[in-house]
Amino acid sequence: MTIKDKVIIITGASSGIGAASAQLLAANGARVVLGARRADRLQAVVDTIEAAVTKAADLQALVALAKTEFGRVDVLFNNAGIMPTSPISALHTAEWQQMIDINLTGVLNGVAAIMPEFTAQKSGQIITTSSVAGIKSFSGAGVYGATKFAVRNLMEVIRMESAEEGTNIRTVSLYPAAINTELLTTITDQTAKQNMTDFYAAVGITPDAVARVVNFAIDQPEDVNVNEFTIYPTKQV
Repeated sequence: MTIKDKVIIITGASSGIGAASAQLLAANGARVVLGARRADRLQAVVDTIEAAVTKAADLQALVALAKTEFGRVDVLFNNAGIMPTSPISALHTAEWQQMIDINLTGVLNGVAAIMPEFTAQKSGQIITTSSVAGIKSFSGAGVYGATKFAVRNLMEVIRMESAEEGTNIRTVSLYPAAINTELLTTITDQTAKQNMTDFYAAVGITPDAVARVVNFAIDQPEDVNVNEFTIYPTKQV
């Protein structure tokens, strides 16, 4: 099966990488089911449901919607995330917890919702947006990076365990660098926000670049697992 007619769930789909991926995949014939906290912004693209990844029940409802509408799920794209970067010494502990809840627990909730389906059908693909901060440490991104390193490990272990168990679940970790999305709006530390805004303005590229990578990964045959992609702007050092 190519992308055409594949049933694909995308979280964090109301803007940025999620929205760009949904539009490209739908244009290529996929059946796309979208979840996001901002349901009013989802109306332009295919089947939608308001879903907060921090709520396990919302992710279960998203999977149930896909199964009701299309009879199965082929791909889960865990894309929801926030990036309120700041020095550890600033002690923005509430933001630390928010990043853990959305960037890590949100992914785990998606995995928990889809694993029974993929295990039963002995096929499926889980794509997760990590970050270059999930493969390289950056000053000011200690907690953010910790959540993204964790996601990278989770995807690799799911891949390994699936191979051992014969369930044919493929995983893909995406490591975007400076991609021009609304992620910067989640930064509340003003110094960090200004630095990142200036940097992204100088080198950032559009979410369409990541969407094309997602499209490529999904389009691979089921016996091929292309499981890691780092996406840098050409101008970024």
